Amino acid sequence: MPISPALEALDQRRSVPSMQLGEPGPDEATLLRMLQSAVRVPDHGKLVPFRFLRIAGDARHALGEFLAARTLQRDPDAPAAAVEKDRLRFSRAPLVVAVIARLQSGHKVPEQEQLLTAGCACFALLQAAQALGFGAQWLTAWVAYDPEVTRLLGLGEGERIVGFIHIGTPRMEAPERERPDPRVLLSDWNP
Repeated sequence: MPISPALEALDQRRSVPSMQLGEPGPDEATLLRMLQSAVRVPDHGKLVPFRFLRIAGDARHALGEFLAARTLQRDPDAPAAAVEKDRLRFSRAPLVVAVIARLQSGHKVPEQEQLLTAGCACFALLQAAQALGFGAQWLTAWVAYDPEVTRLLGLGEGERIVGFIHIGTPRMEAPERERPDPRVLLSDWNP
């Protein structure tokens, strides 16, 4: 069967490690074009249960300094290498977009579905970045779940970080990895 360009794009998707992302990053118009694609996700109830937070320029380094201090606060005996890793966590890619879920509790659309919609926005942003010639990687780590980090980033009630999407120009070709065989993952339900 012929393969459409849309399927080819899905089949070519690869994460570029954030350490391999450099300048230039997307400009304002390019980022907005990426986000235009990223918002086209399944969204039961039209809740738009996500928002985007740009972390760029010196803000990346300021966040890194906060993370280094927070690492030591969480573990005063943290090895110097761990502290430095957290200091540089947001410094490599020129742009990081935090995708933040905005969950409405008590809504007829379950919170789980709202969270999945926000996750889909992360994936769509990865696809859009690659389609426009950039590399990207979706990361979380402890940073996404730490209450002091979420406070610093200004998250409100019912909000949580779903992913940090690191975006930049790849300094190397994205590595391919072994993918699961869908035939092994597929089963039939029979009543």
